[in-house]
Amino acid sequence: MTSALVLIDLMPRIVALPVAPHSGEEVLARCRRLADVFRANGKPVALVRVERPNVAAQPPGSEFVDGLVQDGDIVVVKRTIGAFHNTDLDAQLRSRGVDTLVFGGLVTTMGVESSARAASDHGYEVEFVADAMAALDADEHNFTVEKIFPRFGKVQNTDAYN
Repeated sequence: MTSALVLIDLMPRIVALPVAPHSGEEVLARCRRLADVFRANGKPVALVRVERPNVAAQPPGSEFVDGLVQDGDIVVVKRTIGAFHNTDLDAQLRSRGVDTLVFGGLVTTMGVESSARAASDHGYEVEFVADAMAALDADEHNFTVEKIFPRFGKVQNTDAYN
């Protein structure tokens, strides 16, 4: 089994949103920790961010959070909610022999969930790091983590990854 970490929309303008049950800064800190663990173990880290289509300029804060991207990371720019549609994410992962994706980022019920559903459709095993993501509402996050994600894969916390 070759796993990769997939982190969704860790951009200043999204990290700053009022998310719950974890703050954007808490999610970012846990995602950084996960990325460090994956890199140290020689496993791929994929960083995905969104750009709005058909606009002259992206809103301020649309780049990745400073220091997040490291040499060797897979970097993907999406223009839809999910990370797979019209991107090369699948090809990048397949070229590295990846069969399992571990998801974190913002927000649980949008970019993370959409990307994870597409990953499952593409035949990947999926895992979710519940404390390394948050939604626009704690109830949305909790429902998704407790009721939806277990139907697709394993749900764990950051401490499960060393």
